[in-house]
Amino acid sequence: MPSSQASPPKIDGMAVARINGEQPDIAEPVIEIGAAEPATLIPARLEALVETATGYAKAASSENTRAAYAKDWRHFSSWCRREGLEPLPPSSQVIGLYISACAAGEPKRGLPSLSVATIERRLSGLGWNFNQRGQPMDRADRHISTVLAGIRRKHAKPPRQKEAVLGDDLLAMIATLGHDLRGLRDRAILLLGFAGGLRRSEIVGLDVVRDDNSDGAGWIEIYADKGVLVTLRGKTGWREVEVGRGSSDHTCPVVALESWVRFGRIARGPLFRRIFKDNKTVDVERLSDKHVARLVKQTVLEAGVRSDLPEGERALLFAGHSLRSGLASSAEIEERYVQKHLGHASAEMTRKYQRRRDRFRTNLTKASGL
Repeated sequence: MPSSQASPPKIDGMAVARINGEQPDIAEPVIEIGAAEPATLIPARLEALVETATGYAKAASSENTRAAYAKDWRHFSSWCRREGLEPLPPSSQVIGLYISACAAGEPKRGLPSLSVATIERRLSGLGWNFNQRGQPMDRADRHISTVLAGIRRKHAKPPRQKEAVLGDDLLAMIATLGHDLRGLRDRAILLLGFAGGLRRSEIVGLDVVRDDNSDGAGWIEIYADKGVLVTLRGKTGWREVEVGRGSSDHTCPVVALESWVRFGRIARGPLFRRIFKDNKTVDVERLSDKHVARLVKQTVLEAGVRSDLPEGERALLFAGHSLRSGLASSAEIEERYVQKHLGHASAEMTRKYQRRRDRFRTNLTKASGL
């Protein structure tokens, strides 16, 4: 059996690189050479172009999305192996059985049933993986669509939203933070995340200055006596968020940012970074978005927010998204301004974030004369 280090084979005198077909690869849709063979053969002179195309393909979706889709494929493949089924080519009957197993759970193996939202997410992940292999999945096939409709009807539950962090809550949360380097950073994260209505991935994806070669999600520009302009790359393009200065330095997101940038000595690159255990040295690596979720939970508990509930329940109620919904719920301003600030395409989506809005402001009962 030839070694994996053997010289690449040749076709018509050209050296070629063998691309493993086990995992989806952008090389397959880009160049279809030897498509009928188990492995795709790529001319060596095009290897650099394949790498470039692969980079662009990866940029089409976020790292979190790709990781989720890879997890979905591993879950499906593992289930197929246990049941003695083949994951490829896509079979509507097999997929219908798979989502049924997901909904029912596997008590013998101690695996709980999955929620409807998770099952739908897994289907999306499978669809992406099958497409990458050039074998599309027919989600409209009755073996999939009918089973999914039954799962929705039998197992669907009302959506459970995370609790919003309101203005007073946020003040109590930042009061729990110290004034050391880590405290300065975390205070800036909470205040900017709240005032900007930002997602946790957007917060940690920011750079301190514009860098067209960065892998980040955007950058900030601080304007003296006015505020900070946050430029973000979203799913539908770029958008700008204006964050004004607060009524006092203690609660001002701009002052918090200025302090963190100055004492953290950050001139370029990621805005929010890890800090070493000595609490004096700032790393060059970007923070994980999981830090934002942990920070919100930690400060919520320490500040005594919703102290009427047991600690376990309080921890489950709050997450990184609580900052984004908190701004939408706290800002006493016209809805259209909140919608623009959050980057929502519709007012209906904005209303889902407004936990304290007056749902009965428009009274059709009285308007009809009753």
